[in-house]
Amino acid sequence: MYRKFYGLDKKPFELAPVGGLVYLSEAHREGVAILRYGVIADKGFLLLTGGVGAGKTTILNTLLNMLQSNVKTCVLNNPKLSRNEFYYFLGAKLGIRCNGNKGQFILKFSDLLEKLEAEKIKLLLIIDEAQAFSIDLLEEIRLLSNHAEGRNVFSIFLIGQPELQEKLATPQLLPLRQRIGLRYHLDSLTRDETAQYIFYRLNAAGAVRTSIFDDDAIDALHEASRGTPRLINIICDHAMIQGFTREVFRIDRLSIVECLKAIRLQGEERLNISLPPEQAEDTVIPRRQRGFRWAAIIGAFTLVFAAVAAAASSFAGQQYFRFLQEWLVSLY
Repeated sequence: MYRKFYGLDKKPFELAPVGGLVYLSEAHREGVAILRYGVIADKGFLLLTGGVGAGKTTILNTLLNMLQSNVKTCVLNNPKLSRNEFYYFLGAKLGIRCNGNKGQFILKFSDLLEKLEAEKIKLLLIIDEAQAFSIDLLEEIRLLSNHAEGRNVFSIFLIGQPELQEKLATPQLLPLRQRIGLRYHLDSLTRDETAQYIFYRLNAAGAVRTSIFDDDAIDALHEASRGTPRLINIICDHAMIQGFTREVFRIDRLSIVECLKAIRLQGEERLNISLPPEQAEDTVIPRRQRGFRWAAIIGAFTLVFAAVAAAASSFAGQQYFRFLQEWLVSLY
C-alpha cells in the first residue's frame, strides 16, 4: 500500500522477517555467541529467556543457521502434552517408534545416542515456550539427559519468557536448575538500538531515505514499545499506512500518538507514552479540527474588526472594541 509512496522495494516491518530484514542488536549477537558456544562445548542444558517479542526466535533461527551439519536438532513447542503424548511426539520427531511407551522410548533413545556418538553427531533438543510446560514435564525432560551416560552428544535448550526463571526457582526443579550450564537473558532494545533497528529495516527494504521517522517519533516509538522489536514493527507499519493515507512524508511524534490510540485495545495499559504539556492538546483535538478552529477565529476577527471600525470613533465603540480584543486573545 505505502511502498511506492515511501520509495520501498518491500514492506520493512513484517512481523516474520526474512533475508536482509533480520536485525541483530548487540544483545542478540551476544546471545547467539554464548548459546553456540554452549552447544559446541557440550554444556548440557542451555537457558534463553526474554520478554514477548524481544527476539528469542531470531536468536534461535540465527543459531540454527550457524550450526554445522554434525548437529541434529529437534524442536518441541507444544507445552500442552501429557507424559505419554510427550514421548510419542518426541519419538516421532527423532524417528523412534514407541507409541508413547516411556520404557520403550528410553531404550531406543539410548541406542540413538550411541549411534550419534559413533557418527560424531550432536543432538540438540530445543524446548520452546518452556515457561508453559508443567513441572512434571520439565522433570521428564531433565531425566532425558541421564540417558546420555557420559556421552557429550546431547544438549537441551530451554527457551521461554521471564516467568521461566521463576518456575525454575521452585524446589521441585532444583536438580534441573543446577544442570543449566549456560544462561542468557535477552534485554529489550535501547533507544539508540531502536533507531538503528528502524533505519536498518528501512534500508534493507530499499528506502531511498531512511529519515522517514524523525527523532521525536523514534523517542515515542521506543517509549511505547519499551524496546520490543515486535511492537516496534506493529507501530511503524501502522504509522506508515497512516502517513500514506494523509500524504505525510515525515512521521513525527504526533503521528505515533495517533497510531497508538488507533491500535491500542480498550483498557489496555501498554502502548502508552507521556506527553509534554504543550502537546497535550494534540491528543484531544485532531489536526484538521484545530485547523478549522483557527480558520473560524481568524474569520470572526475579520468580520468583527470591520464592524467595530465604523463605531470606533465613539466612546461606546472604543469600549466594545477593547472587549472584543480581550475575548479574541483568550481564544489563543
